[in-house]
Amino acid sequence: MGQHGAVSVRPVFVLHEHHRPRHHFDLRLEEHGVLRSWAVPKGLPTSSQHDRLAVAVDDHDLDHATYTDEHKEIADHGWWELLDRTDKRSLIELHGTAGARRYALIDTGRDWLVHLTKEQP
Repeated sequence: MGQHGAVSVRPVFVLHEHHRPRHHFDLRLEEHGVLRSWAVPKGLPTSSQHDRLAVAVDDHDLDHATYTDEHKEIADHGWWELLDRTDKRSLIELHGTAGARRYALIDTGRDWLVHLTKEQP
C-alpha cells in the first residue's frame, strides 16, 4: 500500500551468525532502504553489565535480511523500533523470535558498543 494505506510496515532486523572466517555475529537494521550493519564479535550482550564491541561495516541491500549460506545463518530476526537517538547513541528495541529486548548502540568515536539496557520492555 502507498503512503495513505492502513498497513504500516515495520523495519526489519536480522542477527546473522557467521562461522567463517572467524566466528562472529552481524547486527543489521533496516533504515533508509538499506540494512545498516555492525559486526559484533561476541554477539549481543546478555547482561546490562557487559557491553559488547560493535564495528560498523558497509550497509547491505535489504534482500540480505533473509540471506544464508554454508557459512552464515540467521541467529535471530524480526522488527525493530527506534526509541531515542542523539549524535552518539541510538536506543532501540529489537522484537525478535524470543521476544523484545532493548539496547543502546553507542558511538565511541572509533567503534560502537552495544549495551543491553537495565530497563526492559
